[in-house]
Amino acid sequence: MADYRIDDLARAAGTTVRHVRGFQERGLLPPPRMKGRVGFYDDTHLARIHLITRLKDRGYTLASIGEMLSAWERGHNLADLLGLERVIHDPWSDEEPVRMTLAQVVRRFYPDVPEEALEGVKPADFPKLRRAEELEFIRWTGEEYLVPSPRLFEVGAGLVEAGIELDAVLEIAGRLRGDVDAIARQFVRLTVEHAGLDARLGDLDIREVGEVIRRLRPIGMQAVQGLLARSLHAEIQAEFIRQIEEIGPTPPPRDPARAPTREPVRRAAERPAPIVAAQDGGTARDVPDVQV
Repeated sequence: MADYRIDDLARAAGTTVRHVRGFQERGLLPPPRMKGRVGFYDDTHLARIHLITRLKDRGYTLASIGEMLSAWERGHNLADLLGLERVIHDPWSDEEPVRMTLAQVVRRFYPDVPEEALEGVKPADFPKLRRAEELEFIRWTGEEYLVPSPRLFEVGAGLVEAGIELDAVLEIAGRLRGDVDAIARQFVRLTVEHAGLDARLGDLDIREVGEVIRRLRPIGMQAVQGLLARSLHAEIQAEFIRQIEEIGPTPPPRDPARAPTREPVRRAAERPAPIVAAQDGGTARDVPDVQV
């Protein structure tokens, strides 16, 4: 478990030291572990700050959040509660965020911008990067960009390198984000309903809930990856066939006048009698049909 000084904790949580101290003074954040005169925080504190931030974003005041947390803590062991909060807020990926300068980001998303034009530029000079921030490809910290998911960033940059306009890449990302959010909601709702987690939290074993969430993560990821892989395989094959059909020769239209005709089959009584050449100098004679 990581140890954070208060400034490190604030930076990791995307907030300020003043806010961290304010949360602690209001009783929203457990006290740090002390080593001499220095306080050290850990991932459970980081998870609690993420929870508080989420509730604030939903419109709750700090006083209301304090009441909810007090009700949440009643009847439960504090260590179990903090453990559950950590499970809920832990990232679902082993990726580590990376930091990039503005020039590095521009080189990947604006490959046509000459190197000399990057001197002294600001994020406002590249308005499309704002949309990339909204989609969480990047986040401006005031001095540089934080890239939460290097894999996602590389997907976007790779599409640009393949010749797809940045506007189109961001549009695709926005649509996919909405689709994936809908899949995630359906999967979680299905799990909650069938695992009985829609009951009141006060009636549930907190550690059991945490274990369900731990098991849900890999199952959910595997389900989405498996279905996506199968769908991509089918869609790529279908698109390839369509492209082949478009670039191939167009078959000529059928001409009814030139369609091959077959002579109708005549009944035996309508067929002319075959002629057999005369033998031994005789004359040709009719040979009657022989019914077989």
